[in-house]
Amino acid sequence: MSGRRRPNPEDLSPRDAKERYLRRRQSDSTEKSVHGWEYRLKLFVEWCEGIGITRVSDLRRYDIDEYYELRSAKVAPVTLEGEMWTLKMFFEFLEDIGAVEDGFAESVRIPDIDAEERSSNKKLHADDAKLLLTHYRQSEQDYGTRQHAFLELAWFTGARQGGIRGLDIRDVHLDENPYVSFRHRPDSGTPLKNKRRGERPVGLPPETVDALQTYINENRHDTRDDNGRQPLLTSLRGRPSSNTVRIWSYLATLPCTYNACPHGKEIATCEWRDRAHASKCPSSRSPHQIRTGTITWLLNLGWPPQDVAERVNATRKTIEEHYDKASPEERRRRQRERMEDRRRQLVNQLDFTPTDDQ
Repeated sequence: MSGRRRPNPEDLSPRDAKERYLRRRQSDSTEKSVHGWEYRLKLFVEWCEGIGITRVSDLRRYDIDEYYELRSAKVAPVTLEGEMWTLKMFFEFLEDIGAVEDGFAESVRIPDIDAEERSSNKKLHADDAKLLLTHYRQSEQDYGTRQHAFLELAWFTGARQGGIRGLDIRDVHLDENPYVSFRHRPDSGTPLKNKRRGERPVGLPPETVDALQTYINENRHDTRDDNGRQPLLTSLRGRPSSNTVRIWSYLATLPCTYNACPHGKEIATCEWRDRAHASKCPSSRSPHQIRTGTITWLLNLGWPPQDVAERVNATRKTIEEHYDKASPEERRRRQRERMEDRRRQLVNQLDFTPTDDQ
C-alpha cells in the first residue's frame, strides 16, 4: 500500500480553500453566481496573503473583524453585505470539512441594512417607456430595429437580461396566442438565474408581436451562435455577450430618441449617443432598471403581486423588497383602489333603505 500522507484540511492555504469551495458550488449554482463569489473571495484571499496568513486554520475571529472594518471603509453597505454573506458561506464550508473550528462562521458580521439601502430606486418610468415605445412604433426609420425589438421584449416580459439574451428563434411563437418561452440551457451558454424553475411562457401584446415579426423579417442577422443555435437578438457575430445586451439597453432608452435632450446636450455632438458612452447618460437605463420599471408598472395597473411574480420569475417577497419602486402617490392610489375593489359592494349596503314598516 502507498505511504501517501492524508492531507490535513487545516493546512489549506486561503487560496486553495477558495478554489475548493468554488468547485463545490459549481454543481448547484449558476456561472454568474460563481463568478461573483470568486471575485469577493479573491479580495479576502489577497488580504490574507498580504498580512502573512498561509493557512486558513491560522485565522482568528479578530482577523475577520479587522477585515470587516477594512471593507466597510471602502464600499457601500449593500456591497459589504454581499461580501460578508459570501465570506460566511465560505467559512461554513470550511467548518464542514474540518479546516476551521466549529462555529467560526458565526464570527462573520453581516451589516444590518434596510430594504431601501439594499436596492436602487432607479428604473425606467412607465411614462418614459410609453414615450420611447410610441416613438419606435411610429418611426419609419426605427420601427422593427434591434433596439426596438429589445425594448418591446424587455418592457413587456419584465425578463432578466440573461433570459432575453438566451432566447432563440424557436422560442418565439407569434401566431395565435403569441408568447415567448424562456428556457434553461446551461450546456450551450444560456442558463436562467433560477434554472428549471425559471422556465416559463410569457404572453405578448399585439403591438410587440408586430414589432418582433418586422425585426425577424427585415433586420435580424441570419446567424448562429457557437453552439449552432439561432439567437433571436443577434449581432454580426451571433449571440450577443451580456455586456453587449446592456449596451443595447442603454442605447434603446436614450431620451433624445424621442425628444430634445433633457440634460442640455446638443444631440449632434453628444458623446452619450455613442455605444461606448451610452451608459453615462443619466436617463439611459440598464436591463435591470427596465425590469424594475415593468414590475412597478404592472403593480400600479392592479395586477396581483403573485401574478406579477410568476410572469417575471421572482418571489413575491423579492418583488416587494427589490423591484416595487412605486412613488408615495402611486402607493396611495393603489391602496385606494384596493379598498374600493374589496369594499365597494359592502359600502353600498350601508344606506338605510325605508320600508313599508318604517
